[in-house]
Amino acid sequence: MMARLKEKYTKEIVPALVEKFGYTNPMLVPKIEKIAINIGAGDAREDAKLMDKLADELTQITGQKPVVTRAKRSIANFHLREGMPVGCRVTLRHERMYEFLDRLISVALPRVRDFNGVSAKAFDGRGNYTLGVSEQIIFPEIDLEKVDKIKGMNVTIVTSAKTDEECKVLLASFGMPFKR
Repeated sequence: MMARLKEKYTKEIVPALVEKFGYTNPMLVPKIEKIAINIGAGDAREDAKLMDKLADELTQITGQKPVVTRAKRSIANFHLREGMPVGCRVTLRHERMYEFLDRLISVALPRVRDFNGVSAKAFDGRGNYTLGVSEQIIFPEIDLEKVDKIKGMNVTIVTSAKTDEECKVLLASFGMPFKR
């Protein structure tokens, strides 16, 4: 069974983008390559179990086991030593990527309080988009009773688009709610 957004991409989005940008070959149409999700947890140096809980929550959200990121060097002002856990990350590709994007756009973002769209200025100049989510509890997989600490996360959508305009049109055609 094909993911709903992947089917929409092949049947609706590719022909629309070929017509809009005048691509000579459908393989030139930009596509989403991967989605990287990162949670920073500098608080984990005091509470070792916090990292395990965040990793479990990220597993519930994405359906994939996260990798714990560790400090590359010691920083005395932050009471940080080399090798201490500072966050966790997941890289989604293929079917899981489309399923996550579908849940993000249709379920999670509308649950944000006072939501009026995502920023249209968060492109990096190379056709990638980064979205900051302020709390992980907007995802329906997270049980509010078990959450000890509310943490934010960064969601980076990496596309094969060459320009920000192509990336914005691609994400908007998937249903990303950009601010007007």
